[in-house]
Amino acid sequence: MQQTLNIGLTSETRKIIADGLIKLLANTYTLYLKTHNFHWNVTGPMFQPLHSLFEQQYTDLWNAGDTLAERVRALGFYVPASYADFSKLTAIQEVVGTQHCKDQDMIKQLFQDQEIIIRLIRELIPNAEKAGDQVSVDLLSARMEVHETNAWMLRSFLE
Repeated sequence: MQQTLNIGLTSETRKIIADGLIKLLANTYTLYLKTHNFHWNVTGPMFQPLHSLFEQQYTDLWNAGDTLAERVRALGFYVPASYADFSKLTAIQEVVGTQHCKDQDMIKQLFQDQEIIIRLIRELIPNAEKAGDQVSVDLLSARMEVHETNAWMLRSFLE
């Protein structure tokens, strides 16, 4: 039996926030897969630092997915949990195969994907602020800080 949720947010407001978090989750998961792919397949003189950086970033993305999904559940909604669902919601382009992808291309794609997520978060924060959903605002702000740092670290390899 489902209980009525009474946390000071209307069901309509919770739905808007949850839908945004689900879209962020889909992009996060897609970037996780892409970063892990590049971690496994990077080659060349920058192998070690990139292999390590990609591992740090995909580990964070994996953990962030759980945090985002749990926030959606706390708002009273179920979370799509298949890549088929996520692929319909993500703006990040999947990479199929990596033999054609050089390390510099990997870096460029990943920092641009980090920026996609940053822009998405910037779109989501005002809805959570307007609703007075401080928990979602804090979560989104923390994620934006991580993605801005990740984008900066990736860009620094291209300078």
